[in-house]
Amino acid sequence: MSISTLKRAATETVSGLPRAFWWLWASTLINRLGAFVATFMALYLTLERGYSASYAGLVAALHGLGGVVSSLGAGVLTDRLGRRPTMLVAQVATALSVAVLGFMQHPVAIAAVAFLVGAASSASRPAVQAMMADIVRPEDRVRAFSLNYWAINLGFAVSTAGAGFIAEYSYLAGFLGEAVLTLVCAVLVYVKLPESRPAQDPPAAGKDARVEAGLGAVLRDGRFMGVVGLSFLISLIFQQGYVGLPVAMGADGFGAADFGAALAVNGVLIVALQIPVTRYIEHRDPRRLLILSSLLAGYGFGLTAFAGSVGVYALTVCVWTLAEIVNAPTQTSLVVRLSPVHGRGRYQGMYAMSWSVAALVAPLMSGWVIDRFGATWLWGACAVLGTVTGLGYWLLMRNLPAEDAESGVVAVRAPAAPERVTA
Repeated sequence: MSISTLKRAATETVSGLPRAFWWLWASTLINRLGAFVATFMALYLTLERGYSASYAGLVAALHGLGGVVSSLGAGVLTDRLGRRPTMLVAQVATALSVAVLGFMQHPVAIAAVAFLVGAASSASRPAVQAMMADIVRPEDRVRAFSLNYWAINLGFAVSTAGAGFIAEYSYLAGFLGEAVLTLVCAVLVYVKLPESRPAQDPPAAGKDARVEAGLGAVLRDGRFMGVVGLSFLISLIFQQGYVGLPVAMGADGFGAADFGAALAVNGVLIVALQIPVTRYIEHRDPRRLLILSSLLAGYGFGLTAFAGSVGVYALTVCVWTLAEIVNAPTQTSLVVRLSPVHGRGRYQGMYAMSWSVAALVAPLMSGWVIDRFGATWLWGACAVLGTVTGLGYWLLMRNLPAEDAESGVVAVRAPAAPERVTA
């Protein structure tokens, strides 16, 4: 491929997106560059502080529970207060709670503050996704969400390597470093990002249009809640890369370095392939993409049952990473299309909650299955879940008009108002 072809592809990938998107993208990258607590909390508690693995697991669960609790609340605030205020409150609260966590000594205090950190750090997600949907044209959203997901993984890959060296010097420096970078994100949002929440339509027939996007309406939205349920299932599968895979590799006699080498393939592939793959799938049938990604995820982990070397484990990681690359922007774009304009925050909050709940359930599920039946059964269960999820997407989206499905447009049901994009 010639240099001119590569330049043209790069230009087409980033062109046409508004300036506000790139400031939002930059804030995402900076935020992930500072990621420390979620990555090194277990090592901090067990190696640095001397607590048991069970206590470290409890703290991790409380951190995840905070995200579950805050998802819906943050979604409501996103619609009522606005995207920008919600992000500012969430980021300032995250910075303060992370800094405080670094100084906590008592185990009860550590657990309590970890819960607050989880709640605060998850609270900005519905606002970020809603603002991105507000400012990006519908035909560019898959590409925009893909670029944002790429920034998340690029930042995570860099922060993991850098934070490892920081942890060798001082865990407290890692906590404070994350707090500072999160505050930088808050400043960036305050200075560069205007509010994007669409203006309310005049009430029709004496009704307040805002009522239509309430949490009750979200729960009654059968198609959307079906997507939330399927998101939970595929999240359970992807979580096994972080909870089931290290346990299974350890049982096979492989060490932490072996697991790190296998899992590193995930980050490398996402950084290398996310953008070119998105260019290929951007305008393709979302039904087929979601079914394909579900099957790749399920059977990618299913193949782990046959792994006996680091190379084979890495090969299975390649398979389910491709599923992740396809699924992330496609599913996020689908959620936006199913969301009424004035309810995007609530809808995004419900969607984010499916991932938070999966992060809580996955460790319990994998531990129970491995202890009771063995790791082979866990990988078989992943294959079954992938098949069920793919079937679910086929059933959920089969009644969509062909032209809508091909363009990635999903009609919004009554009582929600027709979607209007407002910059």
